[in-house]
Amino acid sequence: MNHAPLVPPIKCQGIKTKLVKEIAHLAGELPNDRWVEPFCGSCVVALNVQPKRALLCDSNIHIIQFYKDIQTGLLSPCRVKEYLKEHGERLRTFGENYFYEVRNRFNKNPNSLDFLFLNRSCFNGVMRFNRSGYFNVPFCRKPDRFSPAYITKIVNQVQTISRIISASDWKFEVMDFKKTLATVRCDDLVYADPPYAGRHVDYFNSWSDRDETDLAEMLSRLPCKFILSTWHSNEFRTNEQLEKNWASNNFHVFTRTHYYHVGATEKLRHPMLEALITNFAYHVTHKPAARQQSLFVEQSRARYAHV
Repeated sequence: MNHAPLVPPIKCQGIKTKLVKEIAHLAGELPNDRWVEPFCGSCVVALNVQPKRALLCDSNIHIIQFYKDIQTGLLSPCRVKEYLKEHGERLRTFGENYFYEVRNRFNKNPNSLDFLFLNRSCFNGVMRFNRSGYFNVPFCRKPDRFSPAYITKIVNQVQTISRIISASDWKFEVMDFKKTLATVRCDDLVYADPPYAGRHVDYFNSWSDRDETDLAEMLSRLPCKFILSTWHSNEFRTNEQLEKNWASNNFHVFTRTHYYHVGATEKLRHPMLEALITNFAYHVTHKPAARQQSLFVEQSRARYAHV
């Protein structure tokens, strides 16, 4: 993957746009019949890895419906352009009142166009739902959000992923991660990007330490290769689940610093050391000088236990 990462039309916290090159490097060395994601989220990884066959699952029904609508042609680039031009003008005219009108409408009768509108005009691109399943992120306070250039950018993103989906055998399903992993076969490759325990886990439902442990146990027993992404540490704390679940020599941990953008202000946006965990070794073929700049550096258990 030598080009700039492709960006999906929807945003959510924890999106792996900055990490897809490394994930693609890891995945690219392995032959597999099917790419499986139990937490597909924005679909940024599948968009960039571009497997021929994929099972893409998530518990967020709106994400899955959005991509199903693109797959069936219900959500076409032309329709997205027309919708965003019309409703972007209403947002420009009526301001935040119109944003909340769309949000109320979506929460009563969800549809993919309103979902896209809210996702691209809410505060900081956050995707968050309350316990009743209602989208509750406030307005970004930019009435002119949908400028012609911004609409074109989104339409191009829809067009790109539409083209890739139409050329591939991808299946989108609303499914719990346990049910998804129960379908895995020996010739699959699993990429798991669960919500980070204790960090912004309400993008559709909760995620607990128990869920993290259950996921680790299921991944450890898989009959195929897997790649797991999670957070490693920042200047304030370290992910204790790493040492608890992945200290065995059977697993490999790779890390990279990633700037975390969800904070409301610059002071709240801190560098995060991200981790990729695999059940297979990864042999770096790049030159040593480039390795420190662009590839994950494998951490020994002794080192990451004391970060």
